[in-house]
Amino acid sequence: MKHQNTVRTTCPYCGVGCGVLATAQADGAVKIVGDPDHPANFGRLCSKGLALGETFAAARRLMRPRVHGEDASWDNATALVAQKFSDAIREFGPESVAFYVSGQLLTEDYYVANKLMKGFIGSANIDTNSRLCMASAVAGHKRAFGADIVPCSYSDLEEAELVVLVGSNLAWCHPVLFQRLLAAREKHGTKIVVIDPRRTITAESADVHLQIKPGADVSLFNGLLRHLYGRDAFDGRFVFARTNGLAHALIAAQTHDDATVTAHTGLSFDDLQGFYGLFARYSKTVTGFSMGVNQAIDGTDKVNAIINCHLLTGRIGKPGAGPFSITGQPNAMGGREVGGLANMLAAHMDFANEAHRDAVQAFWRSPRIASQPGLKAVEMFEAVEAGRVKALWIMATNPVVSMPNSSAITSALAQCPFVVVSDVTADTDTARFADVLLPARGWGEKDGTVTNSERRISRQRQFSEPVGEARADWRIVCDVARAMDFDGFEYESAADIFAEHVQLTMLGNNGTRRLNLSAWQSQSYDDMPPQQWGSAQAFSDGRFETPDGKARFVTTVFAPQNSDQITLNTGRIRDQWHTMTRTGLVAKLFGHRAEPYIELHPSDALQLGLQDAELAVVSGVAGASVVRVMVTDAVCTGSAFQPMHWNSGFAAHGMVNAATVGKVDPVSGQPALKSAQVSVRKFEARWYGFGVALKVDPTGLDYWAKRPLSCGVSLECAGLALPKSWNDLVSQLFDLRVNSDLSTVQSSDPAEVRFVSLRDGVLEFAFFASSAPVSASRSWLQGLVGKPVSALDVLAARTAGGHIDQGPIVCACNGVGRFAILNAAESTPGLNLQALCEVTGAGMGCGSCRPEVQKILVNRPQFAVAAE
Repeated sequence: MKHQNTVRTTCPYCGVGCGVLATAQADGAVKIVGDPDHPANFGRLCSKGLALGETFAAARRLMRPRVHGEDASWDNATALVAQKFSDAIREFGPESVAFYVSGQLLTEDYYVANKLMKGFIGSANIDTNSRLCMASAVAGHKRAFGADIVPCSYSDLEEAELVVLVGSNLAWCHPVLFQRLLAAREKHGTKIVVIDPRRTITAESADVHLQIKPGADVSLFNGLLRHLYGRDAFDGRFVFARTNGLAHALIAAQTHDDATVTAHTGLSFDDLQGFYGLFARYSKTVTGFSMGVNQAIDGTDKVNAIINCHLLTGRIGKPGAGPFSITGQPNAMGGREVGGLANMLAAHMDFANEAHRDAVQAFWRSPRIASQPGLKAVEMFEAVEAGRVKALWIMATNPVVSMPNSSAITSALAQCPFVVVSDVTADTDTARFADVLLPARGWGEKDGTVTNSERRISRQRQFSEPVGEARADWRIVCDVARAMDFDGFEYESAADIFAEHVQLTMLGNNGTRRLNLSAWQSQSYDDMPPQQWGSAQAFSDGRFETPDGKARFVTTVFAPQNSDQITLNTGRIRDQWHTMTRTGLVAKLFGHRAEPYIELHPSDALQLGLQDAELAVVSGVAGASVVRVMVTDAVCTGSAFQPMHWNSGFAAHGMVNAATVGKVDPVSGQPALKSAQVSVRKFEARWYGFGVALKVDPTGLDYWAKRPLSCGVSLECAGLALPKSWNDLVSQLFDLRVNSDLSTVQSSDPAEVRFVSLRDGVLEFAFFASSAPVSASRSWLQGLVGKPVSALDVLAARTAGGHIDQGPIVCACNGVGRFAILNAAESTPGLNLQALCEVTGAGMGCGSCRPEVQKILVNRPQFAVAAE
């Protein structure tokens, strides 16, 4: 590792785009703190960002190219990729090849991949996992504004009088931004309304939570449009001078009277009128929306229904007002800027415009240019499965886990004649299907730029030497392009590529496209500060990118979702990121949620015969997962929530997308990942098990989920039948050694058994099995692996010898458990939230756990709790 001074860089997780100060230590570690001068976060980082220094594990990294499972040289691997893609193009045409790329790529990587596919191969078959994230927002922006432009800045959240969050669990998914919002409320009294079928931590922190039925957003905002117009709560001057299409939008909205909207949404009349009254009252209103809006069969209409209300009231292009699409991935925005989606050309230019096509081709000096949109993500894998795509290159993403209908994705990849995967690791569900694996540089090893949710371009800078033979993604793409005999890919650095991207945004741009990076021409790439393109409020001049310069109201149609099955909502949890390629390396990020689970309403659980902590089979048309049951009234009846992160490396059957299907929004092509119809039934476990060990091999178990510990690994498991021999099972799971000291307790119930193995007085493993979910304290036992313990104490599941049981982790940043918070609250009566946080350390990092600390403070029992 290169030892140097502190380097300013940018976090590789969500779209907030936090600045990071990274300092390589003499011992090889990396010290991570927030950058106090970065305008996205001002020094604050979330639990994932704070743990970035713990993700530099070389053990799981892909060190060198592999061809058909064998190590290969870069020259041979590159030549083979070039040959296979060239052969497919020559025999079957340009449409027979495709790239599936990622919001994890840097803008420079995206740029050359898009240039190769659209300008030299001559097909638009390049799409990105941002299709799963932001495509409906993109489509909504283009319909309303004429271009994919986010109107707002983070400062608008702080200047707003009212912030409405729709389908956004901001507290967990964008915690740094949420803390900025809470600080603004503390200072200015900002009202926060959350519209979400789940009572999330964000909702619990809001002034108003509207727990609508899943999928009812279009009806709610059509009703709001009707309400605002009917009560003259609109800006007639703005509408007349700056918009078109209101009359048609109102025709659709008129059918959404209060009675109809209450029926569609499940909200009471009073709640509905209260929300409509708030929106009408506050001129400074920001409506922030995210995956709960985008990942729907009518996601684009949801986006436009929200935008319509802002256009009607003129609340756009002004400080503290606007519809704000909050991006999921770190560089989904940068990818959109360079044309990384199949229906974009480049630099906000369009396929439909012949002059744009000609200009881009001339600029690239390319032999051909794609003339029409290519295959969007779901279509792409359908084409692979149908045999129309013969060669597929997947870059920096894991579609087997993240795409809907995972069994269809695995089927497609299994039969594709040639699959290339470039990634930092070979240990993903997708990489296993690769004919060629190409080692890419990871965060900290590469240079480039990313654009966050507020259109702010920041640098990711290298501060660590790449492991093995890993190369930058842009270089891998350029090497293949040159091996395919294409000119125009002779870049020497990421700075060269960014400079070309800047020039392309300026091409023929006489103020017609707001994406114009001319201001970056005079800046040093190495010293580039975080800078926003466009003005802080993008449409402050009242001009939009439509032919007549006016924004467009869009007629939005509500389609009710009627089903006698459970509607499955999917999403992220607080401390994990996407498919755990990076966060899965960090033990403390599993403390809050350790295994795949499903949230069910108590009445649904009762009807299904399920109890808290039991296991359930969640089945859809495409497949099924097995997950832990969490009974909670945080979800509505008839709906459920299941996280998206778990893959086959961490759980046997934990992938949520085993049960989702590839239904997409007809405008954007974005999958409806939050509205799968599923059935839920009990997993008829004959026994449940929990274990901690130095290592574990759960192969063959009916159910298992594991997580790393600071020392060793923790295992949850279950079986449909009792093992023939518990000793044999334990030997298989934990590699029982002959000279280990094994202690066992067996009850009269054949499913009740406990094992503890010590070597030289140090705990190698402990395993508890029961006919019901094991109730022993996880947090205590997980801290004992590799430490001197008493076998009797472990078998009795009692704390002793100075080992403290903190309880389930609440604060991942500082490792503070529930019991520690409870005991502090009880031992010092009268503590407020801030004082409790200061005493325990909880909430003193990113702050995303503070709502949970507050909940413990308010609802604590009248006695201290020492153990589960």
